[in-house]
Amino acid sequence: MKKWIIGKPDPQAVNILSSQGGLSRLCAGVLASRGINTMEKAVRFFNQQNDQEPFASPFLMKDMREAADIIQNAVDEGRSICVYGDYDCDGITACALLFSYLECIGGNVSYYINQRSEGYGICADALRKLAADGIELIVTVDNGISAVKEAELAEELGIELVITDHHQPGEVLPKAAAVVDPHRTDDVSPFKYLCGCGIALKLVAAMDGGDHSSAMEQFSDLAAIASIADVVPLTEENREIVRQGLHYLENTENLGLKALMAAASVKPPVSSTAAAFMLAPRINASGRFGSASEALELLICDDSSRAEELAARLNDLNSQRKKTEADIIEEIHGMISADPSILYERVLFLYGKGWHHGVIGIVASRLCDRYGKPVFILSDDEDQARGSARAPEGFSVYKALSACSELLSRSGGHSGAGGFSLSRENIPDFRSALQKYAAEEYPSMPVQAMRADKVILPEELDTESVSSLAVLEPCGEGNPSPLFAMLSAKIQRITPLSEGKHTRLDLLYGNISVPALLFGHKTAEFPFRTGDLIDALVSPEINTYGGRRSVNVRIADLRRSGIPQSRYFAAKEVYESFKRGESINPALLPRIIPDRSELGAVYRSIPAGGMTFDAAYAAVCSESMNYCKFRIAIDVFSELDLVSADVFSETVRRVPAEHKADLEGSAILSGLKAMAGAVR
Repeated sequence: MKKWIIGKPDPQAVNILSSQGGLSRLCAGVLASRGINTMEKAVRFFNQQNDQEPFASPFLMKDMREAADIIQNAVDEGRSICVYGDYDCDGITACALLFSYLECIGGNVSYYINQRSEGYGICADALRKLAADGIELIVTVDNGISAVKEAELAEELGIELVITDHHQPGEVLPKAAAVVDPHRTDDVSPFKYLCGCGIALKLVAAMDGGDHSSAMEQFSDLAAIASIADVVPLTEENREIVRQGLHYLENTENLGLKALMAAASVKPPVSSTAAAFMLAPRINASGRFGSASEALELLICDDSSRAEELAARLNDLNSQRKKTEADIIEEIHGMISADPSILYERVLFLYGKGWHHGVIGIVASRLCDRYGKPVFILSDDEDQARGSARAPEGFSVYKALSACSELLSRSGGHSGAGGFSLSRENIPDFRSALQKYAAEEYPSMPVQAMRADKVILPEELDTESVSSLAVLEPCGEGNPSPLFAMLSAKIQRITPLSEGKHTRLDLLYGNISVPALLFGHKTAEFPFRTGDLIDALVSPEINTYGGRRSVNVRIADLRRSGIPQSRYFAAKEVYESFKRGESINPALLPRIIPDRSELGAVYRSIPAGGMTFDAAYAAVCSESMNYCKFRIAIDVFSELDLVSADVFSETVRRVPAEHKADLEGSAILSGLKAMAGAVR
């Protein structure tokens, strides 16, 4: 179960935004819940400053004018220019954007993108190769801000260097002819959160004299995909880049993007969701499993047949990525089944032989979302192990890696994600240091949360109100799709969809009936029955059928009504502490030991077909039955072979009993009772 944080927008702010801004009350409620509670803030959010240019001058960025002049002079003089990109979606699209522009204005231009094996950023060997090839000017996109030594090498090799990047600079900037990065301490540009491709877009605007219109018309489709893929906040300038870029993407003249959309079955209008989950992963797949140059070649391709061939190749690489990801997760399933204690640690630490470095970050993200815990995954090669980490809000990966830095050969990242390398012999010590850090810094571990903008009222679930939410698009990081809480909705009907792979619920909410869709939830495993009251976090949608428009909701999370989440998480923390063998507050012991009647209630709640731990707990949750006591009951039944519990999938099912179980024979119960007796 995830923690729900439900917003409570100020009614006065809602009134102002609705009456003065012409917004629906539902839309105004979303904005007010997110702190956009005045007309001034709303105008800034929608980027409508009295019809003024929505973009700040590119020349406000430190060194931007110098960068534009250097590159333009190189074009005019016919000097050999190389655009140096990165192997992720942002770096590939940025490289394609700047290469295409420079080629279009007559530049003698080539490109270079590292193989993943070369690592991130400017590579010394690549510099030597480019120098040997006669390159006179290198322009980096989405990298270079940390290339202090490499910049010195470029100067020694006689290569002029212009750096454009969006990552945080170190204490010392690289020695280059121009260093464009909005995070420089001496940069005065107002918007700091552009992705690498966004910086490249601003560079093109600078080379066009500071006017963004041509750059946006030609390249905002690429910049939109990059902004979404790199998870930069979709506010202010980024919001406008994505808004216009998705519009231009519908009729893009880029043959590669056209072929990629066809291969991914993406049809106009293109949403930010389609860009995030259909287009960006295919571009990223080239850097993970093939060569990033394949995706770059696609994006600069001027032959439709070749574009279709390359798009099909990226499709295949993306399928390979999915299979590799599934194989690693299946291997982890086996590890956890063999040693469930892995899941009860404060930090999930997993490592395996030869796990693909391009995928372990995705796997870490999936496991972090599933278990709501920090996840550190290592791929153990011969002498060196490389890892990737993801963490929920409240836990800093960067600080955790810094605390263990003596054991690492390399590390970097930020609060929510990071990468690291270490010697194979240091793996056990690193694992111990990581758990020690978590125990000392987070006596109570952060809980994964889902945020709803507000409780949606039954009367707000009408087509006009739901349609009004479209003005909030494009949605993404910093501007998520609206999510609402429906409380105490009664299940009227449960209907299987797609042969039971998905489930439809008909809910009575207030005095209206609302269709609700649960994708990826098998009807046979749905834990509730008709008549049950549930709480749900939902996204409302407009459904059009036979010319008639109606509202349905897509369920993001649900639970039985009335479960006190604070008690749930407190009890879960006690249970995991117990499983780690830590000391338990003696006062809590009587509250976590199930008696015979409570054991019977838990056993009866578990069907032969199985259900999730949370669903089974919802059936027996009461003042006396907390989550810790419930899980201990499951452990007792597992010990006595009465149930089969899979902690990886967090499911439990009843198994046929070959003999009558003797509860007094449970070592778990006996041990707990002995502990309780010892403290009386």
